[in-house]
Amino acid sequence: MAEEVEEKTEFTVILADVGPKKINVIKAVRSVTDLGLKEAKELVEQAPATVVEGVSKEAAEDAKSKLEAEGAKVEIK
Repeated sequence: MAEEVEEKTEFTVILADVGPKKINVIKAVRSVTDLGLKEAKELVEQAPATVVEGVSKEAAEDAKSKLEAEGAKVEIK
């Protein structure tokens, strides 16, 4: 009998690398979180850093696409 594999329902989006457009990445971080400008800037400068955690797969994919559109490298775990 095969073991049931529990499907992952919560995901973490990690900003691995900012890329060349730091200001645009900061704006993207702000659009996918409720962080203020100062907090978003600090998060981006500390890359690799967790952007959002405990979100649905759809929310994680949406955040990833917004960040990657600005040149950032993103991981979903």
